[in-house]
Amino acid sequence: MKHFLLRSLQKFNKLSQEQAFSIFTHAIEEIDRFKTILDSITLGLLVCNEQHKLLLTNKSAEHLLLIDDYDEGAEPVWFLIKDQAIEDFLCQALPSGDRVEDREFLFSSKNKPNRLLNFNVLPLVKEYKVIGSLIIVEDITGKKTREENIRRVENLASLTTLAAGVAHEIKNPLGSMSIHIHLLQKILEKDKKKYEEKSNAAPAYEDIANHLSVLNEEIDRLNRIVVDFLFAVRPMDLTLVSGNINTLIRDILSFVQYELDELHIICVSELQNELPLVDFDRHYMKQALLNLVKNAIEAMSPGGILTIKTEVSDNGVVISIGDTGSGISEENQAKIFEPYFTTKNMGTGLGLTLVFKIIQEHKGEIALRSGEGRGTVFIITLPISRRQRRLLN
Repeated sequence: MKHFLLRSLQKFNKLSQEQAFSIFTHAIEEIDRFKTILDSITLGLLVCNEQHKLLLTNKSAEHLLLIDDYDEGAEPVWFLIKDQAIEDFLCQALPSGDRVEDREFLFSSKNKPNRLLNFNVLPLVKEYKVIGSLIIVEDITGKKTREENIRRVENLASLTTLAAGVAHEIKNPLGSMSIHIHLLQKILEKDKKKYEEKSNAAPAYEDIANHLSVLNEEIDRLNRIVVDFLFAVRPMDLTLVSGNINTLIRDILSFVQYELDELHIICVSELQNELPLVDFDRHYMKQALLNLVKNAIEAMSPGGILTIKTEVSDNGVVISIGDTGSGISEENQAKIFEPYFTTKNMGTGLGLTLVFKIIQEHKGEIALRSGEGRGTVFIITLPISRRQRRLLN
């Protein structure tokens, strides 16, 4: 096309009006085709001149960076981006003229969910001379989420290889120790009067009883850890039944209502009517949802608002469980589903790992939205049952 236009330009004075019109029409069609191709690319593309002023963008770049109408070549590109960190990055990277690869930024806006964007900056070179810059933007939010899910699944798999022998070997002596401590406590209780009659021995009796009580509590705690550990690594034998998840949620809310009242926590439930059926194991799904509700209560007590919603999305039935607690830092959010990671003083670090595994076993997805001082929302997406999909189709 370029050579054709150059040849036409050389003969422009000899062209008839009809021929010139045809050439310009053809050129406009080619430009329009080029623009259509650019707008069809999912990567965001921004082309700048030597003064770093924006000359050209595609639809993906405008959508990702929320760029509105702009005057071509009017101002530097960083002034058009409504994010301080990205603005500072481009302000430093473009004047240097260097190639910059894989710089990630969390792009936030008021009306849209946060997105993780990856930037690459390349110099535009023509005949050994830099004539501008090309900025390539990619939304890697989904990619990062999938990588994290794969890593969590791999962590669960590594636990499985370790669990089979070790957990049982620990559980057996724990049970034996617990039995013998109970026997010692019974002997002490039986001879309590004898100790009380001897004033000098009374303090010793109290010390022994306290020490045994502490030992018993620690054994119970270790036993709970082992039980959770075994549950986390054993294959789940799910009994899937098609049902309305709202029914299970109402049962859970009824179960915790007394606790909510005692802690002055307000419960707001927004359960969508006529929800599509999903296939779920009532026992395991109840355990997962109850765990999330309990975590929300602990994050707020006393006082706060527990919000539970259900709705339908393109991916299935969505369950949201939110609280108005202190929230989770960005650093901890990446590790929240990992085994043995906990922010609680007495937590085992397996609760959310179990929740993650249960949702995975149901072919669903779980994510969270949080921030320090802004509360936390866990979002579960469960696929609509095959039977229900056939009926809908």
